[in-house]
Amino acid sequence: MGLKLTKDNFEELVLKADKPVLVDFWAPWCMPCRMIAPVVEELAEELNGQAVVGKINVDEEGDLARQFKVNSIPCLIVFENGQEARRSVGAQGKDALKKLVLG
Repeated sequence: MGLKLTKDNFEELVLKADKPVLVDFWAPWCMPCRMIAPVVEELAEELNGQAVVGKINVDEEGDLARQFKVNSIPCLIVFENGQEARRSVGAQGKDALKKLVLG
């Protein structure tokens, strides 16, 4: 399962990471979020060692969602070297997400 990210661990696990981090902004009531959840989990296993995958529940972590201007979910943001590198909004297939993460 992807890491559960919060305002308390975001800097350490995402901004200071030494590899790309895919952050899935989601909510339990969001049907497209629930549809891609298994794909995100598969990617987390497949990219183990190459990238980190984490999840942010926008209902619990509204400040982080606002900080990164997440207006629609699912929103997947790739961070590299502490900065947003790429972003995708909406349900995506595994190949598209893998390409998003790896650049």
